[in-house]
Amino acid sequence: MRIYDGSPRQDFEEVLRSIGAYLDQRGVKDVLLLEVPDGFIVQALVHVGGSASAWSESLGQVEKETMTFADEDIARFMDEAVARRGHGSPEDLPSPGRYEEAFRVIGRYIDEQHPKDIFFFEQDGAFVLRLHHATQSGSRHTLAEFTRDDVATLVAQGPALRTPVTETGSPGTGRS
Repeated sequence: MRIYDGSPRQDFEEVLRSIGAYLDQRGVKDVLLLEVPDGFIVQALVHVGGSASAWSESLGQVEKETMTFADEDIARFMDEAVARRGHGSPEDLPSPGRYEEAFRVIGRYIDEQHPKDIFFFEQDGAFVLRLHHATQSGSRHTLAEFTRDDVATLVAQGPALRTPVTETGSPGTGRS
């Protein structure tokens, strides 16, 4: 997915937020995300085959699941996320899941970096990113890490970074 090649609607903050919401619904953990030319490949661990009954309890097993999200899937996820969030008051909106929140703040950081493509993985609630930058002078990779505490701090700062909305529903200047 070429985020910065022509489509103003798409940015990493919203794209990753919508993928995170999908992953929250699936109940996955330990995510690896790789950007490819036409979308993203996501690998994650998922519990399968578990059950509980009056006679026994089975924990099931953990399996690696690989998901491919094409540009069209991402567009659908983003539309569903906007519809789910709606236009109600903050207390009426559904609470975002862990991946939706974490991926949103990581996506905001990535947007500030303007990479050519991205790769990141999660380990024990922390995320390690590798960003590929291509410039006229060549290409390079940069690494960044977001600990669990880093993500929590960035999520807490999120409301202060949002653009205020005027009574007409359009972005305002924040001035009275």
